[in-house]
Amino acid sequence: MKASRRAVPDDARSATIVALRSTIVALATAFVSATGLLALLAGRVARRVVTPSARTPDTTIVDVDIVAQTITLSRSDDTVLPGRYGLFTTGTKSYVKLGTVLTARGDTVTRKLLTEIDENDRLTAAAAFSGWYFAEPGELHLPFERVMVPTALGPCPAWVFPAGQPTDVWAVHIHGRGTTRAETLRAVPVFHAAGITSILTSYRNDTDAPRSRGGSSALGATEWRDVDRAIGYARRSGARRIVLMGWSMGGAIAMQLAMNSAHRDLIEGVVLDSPVVDWRQVLTHHADSSGIPRPLTRAALGALTRPWASAVTGAADPIPWGRLDVLARSGELVTPTLILHSDGDDFVPAQASRTLRDRRPDLVELEEFERARHTKLWNYDEERWSSRIREWLDTQGLSGGAASSS
Repeated sequence: MKASRRAVPDDARSATIVALRSTIVALATAFVSATGLLALLAGRVARRVVTPSARTPDTTIVDVDIVAQTITLSRSDDTVLPGRYGLFTTGTKSYVKLGTVLTARGDTVTRKLLTEIDENDRLTAAAAFSGWYFAEPGELHLPFERVMVPTALGPCPAWVFPAGQPTDVWAVHIHGRGTTRAETLRAVPVFHAAGITSILTSYRNDTDAPRSRGGSSALGATEWRDVDRAIGYARRSGARRIVLMGWSMGGAIAMQLAMNSAHRDLIEGVVLDSPVVDWRQVLTHHADSSGIPRPLTRAALGALTRPWASAVTGAADPIPWGRLDVLARSGELVTPTLILHSDGDDFVPAQASRTLRDRRPDLVELEEFERARHTKLWNYDEERWSSRIREWLDTQGLSGGAASSS
């Protein structure tokens, strides 16, 4: 006699199937939602990386004394440091120069004003502390000319400061991300004193330069091509030896030029101030500081390498992290390099610069400052900064001002 099976009512079986299907759908929906949320968040993080940054207020003007010509700011790691700096403002002045710290009490710091403020001036409270100091080329009181550098995207404006005597040595000055070539004006006097002609060039997506497809930053992966055209301009103007001077992301561009330039035969030296040596380290540092989980950071960096993710990331072209990693490519370097960096730089930490020096001690020298902030080494200790560069130029045989006979 066969054992009988207990019959399951059709409505109960149907209910079970519906419940299982509902559970599967719910789990699938949750997985897709979680994955989609991760992708969305990663895309937002990635978009922040490649979107050209705008200057944002980072200090507050508490008081301006027009009799004593002093200004009181909210205290921060930047505003309390000694030296000469600048302050981007809004109102009747767009930029003022700041001198020495007079007092630092509690949460405020009072500095000497080097730009005159009178009773007719009105400054809004929100301001941005800057290391630029010089805002216009005429402030250097050196002869200069405005030129246009032809590039594949269109002409890029540049300033040329001729050396005092004929020379075949030119310095190509490269500014950082979200700034302009005015940032690099601080370096012109030391190169001029060394008898070197300087060209300060713009590149794609600067406010006065051609816009790239999409208008996004490639973190140096494409921008170097515009600067390479500036080297070509110098070559056509008589340059036979080139020194690259890069600031922050301009340092990343300089290293791309040192390895990829069509004019590598002319590049005899590289000077870097607070350079980006490996973008992944810098961006991971910022993500950690912002509390962004590491998996999300890795997803964002990965998305920036994928052409299909461009609609989410905002990157017009994939970012080639490996090509931008100078540490991984250190064996390709052939150009003597001087790095100036500070242990107080919390924007582009100095550790990668130290690692590059340790990997290539035959080519790379590192002058490490203490306390100075990102790209503000000149401001913090102008004499040490200038003398170290001048000493290095002398050692490399790049100063002197006389044109070669070749």
